[in-house]
Amino acid sequence: MTKTFVINGRKIDTSEPPYVIAELSANHNGSIKRAKEIISSAKKSGADAVKIQTYRPEIITLKSNAPDFRIDEGLWAGKSLFELYESAFLPWEWHANLFEYAKEIGITIFSSPFDNSAVDLLEDLNAPAYKIASFEAIDLELIKYVASTRKPLIISTGMADFDEIREALEAAHEAGASSVALLHCVSGYPAPAEDYNLKTITDMKKQFGVPVGISDHTLDNATAIAAVALGATIIEKHVTLDRQGGGPDDTFSLEPQELSVLCRDARTAWSALGRVSYEKKPSELGNIKFRRSLYFVGELKAGQLIEPEHIRSIRPGFGLAPKHYSEVIGKKVKRQVVRGDRVSWDILTE
Repeated sequence: MTKTFVINGRKIDTSEPPYVIAELSANHNGSIKRAKEIISSAKKSGADAVKIQTYRPEIITLKSNAPDFRIDEGLWAGKSLFELYESAFLPWEWHANLFEYAKEIGITIFSSPFDNSAVDLLEDLNAPAYKIASFEAIDLELIKYVASTRKPLIISTGMADFDEIREALEAAHEAGASSVALLHCVSGYPAPAEDYNLKTITDMKKQFGVPVGISDHTLDNATAIAAVALGATIIEKHVTLDRQGGGPDDTFSLEPQELSVLCRDARTAWSALGRVSYEKKPSELGNIKFRRSLYFVGELKAGQLIEPEHIRSIRPGFGLAPKHYSEVIGKKVKRQVVRGDRVSWDILTE
């Protein structure tokens, strides 16, 4: 049974609209003013939370130009790992300011920590939840340290196989995590929709018994919306102010209007799922009268036998249902009827 997951008082499960996380990532582009503008934009767009990343370049890699530490292809080709993270990291001295700003405007903020010291900083700021990034999902010691805070924990699963996901969950639970959710993810930047295999979401829920969402790196919203139909309760997307802003993650991030559309359409998709129902819906009630029913299409005298040419199934729906056609044929009318009279039981004889 999938457990309920709560962040900052907001319940996250299939009984609630999807929880939309706006990933700020490196899109601050070195400006705390821009970081605040993205947080404000996320709030105005309808996102439930903003997520940042907490690391220093020396925490995440070594300052080295050796071949192992060079990026040879993809979005960041030509850089060393240290150069990439040095240009992308969010300065630690900004954290308190951004947490306070998010509180002021009324949006939840939390982070992905990349080592124990990052967790300690975030604990000092009373972070309401934590996210383990896909690349760190195999770092079981980090997961254990985060889990020891007993805060809600989201683990992204890009590149992780079934056993690695299981190991990450076991580490989190053994270390005391109060609740854990998984994000189905493809760690391509951007990622093609066909790589997502969204049916995995329903299997993850069944196999692991925790809430499952999606960290979506595709270039539009279709994959995230489809995930909602398969039971995704969390949607995470990178966001920016301008896709041409020149930052490391800008090119595959949503602009404000696109984030607004995602928030709207994800909640519409969730609302449309509803429940199993074969009842007539409120929006249909006014149209029932336009369904087919049986009407007389010729004049009959009292006592006359009804032949096939005397009745038809037509619109509107005030007469007997068409399924009674064969029962009506061969009966007699009690009184005279004319073309356009409804067929009803009270004017028929046995």
